[in-house]
Amino acid sequence: MATETLSIGKALNTGLRRALENDPKVVIMGEDVGKLGGVFRITDGLQKDFGDQRVIDTPLAESGIIGTAVGLAIRGFRPVCEIQFDGFVYPAYDQIVSQVAKMHYRSGGKLRIPMVIRIPFGGGIGAVEHHSESPEAYFSHTPGLKVVSCANPQDAYVMIQQAIASDDPIVFLEPKRRYWEKGPVDLDAPLADAYPLHASRVARPGTDATLLAYGPMVRTCLEAATAAAEDGRELEVIDLRSISPLDLGIVYDSVRRTGRAVVVHEAPSNVGLGAEIAARITEECFYSLEAPVLRVTGFDTPYPAARVEEEYLPDLDRVLDAVDRSFGW
Repeated sequence: MATETLSIGKALNTGLRRALENDPKVVIMGEDVGKLGGVFRITDGLQKDFGDQRVIDTPLAESGIIGTAVGLAIRGFRPVCEIQFDGFVYPAYDQIVSQVAKMHYRSGGKLRIPMVIRIPFGGGIGAVEHHSESPEAYFSHTPGLKVVSCANPQDAYVMIQQAIASDDPIVFLEPKRRYWEKGPVDLDAPLADAYPLHASRVARPGTDATLLAYGPMVRTCLEAATAAAEDGRELEVIDLRSISPLDLGIVYDSVRRTGRAVVVHEAPSNVGLGAEIAARITEECFYSLEAPVLRVTGFDTPYPAARVEEEYLPDLDRVLDAVDRSFGW
């Protein structure tokens, strides 16, 4: 068994390489993905090994990238589009919600759009404006799109391959502040036996309260659970992994045991994923709840300048404060 220690970024690179090797219809396209290997070097070395017809440097035109990929997908290819930064996706928003999401429905099920839209998302890297957005709610609200996010190297390696193999259009959110974090990756495990793409997973078992997160906030919640254990509280951490569709069966089971739930994400709270998750937990687990479902999120403001971004992002203290408030009811 070939288990290696890889960063999330390298795991994504390796997963993309496997997808290119396994299916000649897979093509990667985006700004600077070829010769440069991407801003974060996620596609490093792929153009050199697979050629510029399969790893394609595109013009600086997000709408053009996605529109071209729709045509390729209709013709049987499996395009993987990279949006260089989260805040650059908005010029392509019309293509994504009007074409990518609706083509299967519009054609009465005759057309499939097997494409992946990779978006490095979230803050924490000291970037300038338009480089630290969390746009997941826009896409999760759109029927016809699936939205996922990895939080560790093993999931990064497997989930990117699963997304590319899917016949559905998938927005693949990559936690850019975590690209350099390392962990074990099983490179030999068959993809058919992998954990399902659209399934939540318990990242840390616990008995006293449930923390729910995805992407970059999973590690923050794990750190909060470690800190809480020093005070005798065992917090269960669930990595949602799939944002649309949501897999909440495991969440309901957890909340019925713990009686408390805190949802954590970087995006603003207003009409965010936390609100939807809180509503569903309340509907399904009302008689098990010992306190309202609480949310720890970014603030309802534009993303701030880099020098104060750590005041905006949820951190260990804010998560633990929410846990304390939950126990205060």
